[in-house]
Formats: sequence, C-alpha cells, structure tokens
Amino acid sequence: MSLFEKINHDIKSAMLSKDKDRLETLRSVKSAFLLAKTEKGGSHDLSQEQEIKIIQKLFKQRNDSADIYNQQNRPDLYEKEIKEASILQEYLPEQMSEEELTKILKEIIAEVGASSPADIGKVMGPATKKLAGKADGKTISAKARELLG
Repeated sequence: MSLFEKINHDIKSAMLSKDKDRLETLRSVKSAFLLAKTEKGGSHDLSQEQEIKIIQKLFKQRNDSADIYNQQNRPDLYEKEIKEASILQEYLPEQMSEEELTKILKEIIAEVGASSPADIGKVMGPATKKLAGKADGKTISAKARELLG
C-alpha cells in the first residue's frame, strides 16, 4: 500500500471517528500529493521518496510555524501546529540515532576525502542523498561540521 493510499484510508477513518484535527491534517497531505502529481513535469504516480519528501516539507513547516507562534506567545496556534506535526510524524520513517548518523557521516567523510570545515560542501551532497528521510538536513549539517571541525 502506497503512502497516498494509506492517507486516503486514514482520511476515511478520521471521518468516521470525527477526529477533526487528524482529518484536516491528512487532507492537507492529500492536497499536497495531488498538487505534486498535477504540476508541470510531474508524473501521474509519486514515488515513495517523493511522498516522504512532501510529508517532510509539511512537517518542517508545522514545526517552524509552531516556533514562531511560541515566540509570539500564541499558545492556541502553537498547540494546533504541534498536534499537526505529531500526526505527520506518524507517516515519516523513523529518524536515525545520533550514533548511527555519526557513523555514516564518518564513512562519507572518508569516501570524499574531506578534512576541514571548508570541505562541508563535498560531504553534504552525498550525505543528504544517502540520509534522505532518515535525518533532518540541519542535523546532518551540524554533525558534519562538528566532525570536520
């Protein structure tokens, strides 16, 4: 079952259980999937990587919005964004632990021959490709800088 089909199934379940927050969040995911399918140059079917990338983008947007609402002392909107982010997180692959991330980044650094913080660009390309969906770009970048510094 593709992620798109799972989202559709879960929308129906949310309707039946009258879970308004979950329904709203899943409808936004479905809308993003449909937009990606119909945009110029897009294919009729989305790959699993594309689906995950879309959900990651929505997840990041919710977290960024929550941070802003928290800074502006808007607890009502902050709670809504956090709740939506937690629903989206259920559809994302499990994130890597710091130890696993460090191990893979050390391998990539050895492969590309990076030795100083100036070589961060050499590391980030292969790292983001290899770790897509398993770790956040900010986390990858921070850990790579730490290892190179």
